[in-house]
Amino acid sequence: MNENVEELKAKEAGNPKIWLRVASERLSQLRYVYLVQIEDGIPTADQRACLEYADAVLIGWPDEDAEQVVDLDEVQLDQVRKVISEMEDKIPLFRKQECDGEIDQLSQTLVMITECVAQVRRHYQPDFPLPTYQEIHQVVQQEWNEDMSRIDPDQVTSPEEVKEMQEASSEVDLHTHVGTGLSANLAAENAQQNGNEESASL
Repeated sequence: MNENVEELKAKEAGNPKIWLRVASERLSQLRYVYLVQIEDGIPTADQRACLEYADAVLIGWPDEDAEQVVDLDEVQLDQVRKVISEMEDKIPLFRKQECDGEIDQLSQTLVMITECVAQVRRHYQPDFPLPTYQEIHQVVQQEWNEDMSRIDPDQVTSPEEVKEMQEASSEVDLHTHVGTGLSANLAAENAQQNGNEESASL
């Protein structure tokens, strides 16, 4: 394990759910870094899917003391520690790719980091539905193809115009979520689940 994970492990004794917060904070930071790298260009289907996957994993992230967050035994905690360590080991590569402007490779690395975070969430919140990257990419690719089919090359003279047409047709706001609808569906399911839990407790 790297030094940062070892320091956090020392704090784990008083809060075994600390990894839930660590994972979400790390992905939120890296998602923002990635967004800055691509927001001035025309997002490809892979880039859209990358962001949408991060959104789907982060949306409705529970507090450590939430009722739907379960306690882990030592074996499960050890699995989470290994996943966190794997995630942290990918950060130097992410930073290098960011500095080198290697957007395609950066996308792949963010997907791998997001999957690590998804594994952490599955441990602590096993009942929360999480889509796979492949599922999200399939939907995003379909939307991308539809967007491209609506663009008339005879009327478009610059990449900026292509971007404007994409944003106008799909009403995408990259600063919130990317728009396949999967993240929104997850938010609705999470809200319904919380409502059912509150009703049951009355």
